[in-house]
Amino acid sequence: MSLPALVEPAAELTTDEVRRYSRHLIIPDVGMTGQKRLKNAKVLVIGAGGLGSPALLYLAAAGVGTLGIAEFDEVDESNLQRQIIHGQSDIGKSKALSAKESIAEANPLVEVVLHDERLDNDNVLEIFAQYDLIVDGTDNFATRYMVNDAAYFLGKPYVWGSIYRFDGQASVFWPTLEGADAPCYRCLYPEPPPPGMVPSCAEGGVLGVLCASIGSIQVNEAIKLLTGIGDAAVGKLVIYDALELEWRTLKVRKDPNCRLCGPNADVTELIDYESFCGAVSEEAADAAAGSTISVTTLEHMLKEREEGSRDFVLVDVREQNEFEINRIPGSVLIPKGEFLNGNVFDQLGQDKPVVLHCKSGVRSAEALAVLKGAGYDDAVHVGGGVVAWVNQIDPSQPSY
Repeated sequence: MSLPALVEPAAELTTDEVRRYSRHLIIPDVGMTGQKRLKNAKVLVIGAGGLGSPALLYLAAAGVGTLGIAEFDEVDESNLQRQIIHGQSDIGKSKALSAKESIAEANPLVEVVLHDERLDNDNVLEIFAQYDLIVDGTDNFATRYMVNDAAYFLGKPYVWGSIYRFDGQASVFWPTLEGADAPCYRCLYPEPPPPGMVPSCAEGGVLGVLCASIGSIQVNEAIKLLTGIGDAAVGKLVIYDALELEWRTLKVRKDPNCRLCGPNADVTELIDYESFCGAVSEEAADAAAGSTISVTTLEHMLKEREEGSRDFVLVDVREQNEFEINRIPGSVLIPKGEFLNGNVFDQLGQDKPVVLHCKSGVRSAEALAVLKGAGYDDAVHVGGGVVAWVNQIDPSQPSY
């Protein structure tokens, strides 16, 4: 839908700004007034990762006057395949600081504000209040729901994006927009998926260039909202399939039963989003309680097994492609899906104790619940999984 510009224009552009943004200025729909609006805009980008990287660079290049970066993580080598705002020399550095330095190189005329901290219920409203528009580049459901709710309570529009393997989605949520009957994120996804049902990018992977495709859509929508041009993606869901090179646009309507923006809403303040989304199911949490061992304990158990004083089966519940990257020595691969469909019982006997592990401990906890339910009372899983093994026991192996 066509909307009025979100911000007023700045008083003027400097000579340097006119030279830099000349290709915008000669577009009739943008022109001098549109570029002045961009100069006067304050945009917060959540995350300087896969989506945040192209979003920040293109917002800076476009001349958005103030860019906020909400990011608490550090640059890891596995980020560089897609997070193009960072480079080799940035490994180990704060992502927020690395992003700020890259933006300064791309456009020194932009003011960058760092929020080098994890967004949570205690700070999100205060941080959001400083900006005209939010661009969401998060990769977990708990933060997405928090961002949605905080933006709603403050009446802020936000541009959302999501990526996984070869698929991407994007939309604009602004349910407080007058006369628009616009949806929020909860209208599209009233409930988070069951724990363990949707792998994260760290578990399932993402095609690096997909980040640029979706991140650039987010910036495109941000520019349209800030300057009041074009048809904003309010009430639309853009879906991209990179393998088939196929774009689809679906209509998204306000849910009359939405718990946040519906007439009978019962979400009237920020909630416990970690509990709402749940990293693991209740069954997995119950199974893991008292049945979780550390990697140091596992290392000791493996030595005892090698010496012949202990016997057990160590099962890796990740996928084959993950198993090829790194592994705990002496483990056998049985992916989590084999536990969920019951085929695992054709591969496991009950004559030996079973020790499960995955990448971080989430999937192995879900698989552990299946075993416990089938009578494997002495089964355990490894807290921290392969990540902890590589960090604490065998740093010679690559991480991912």
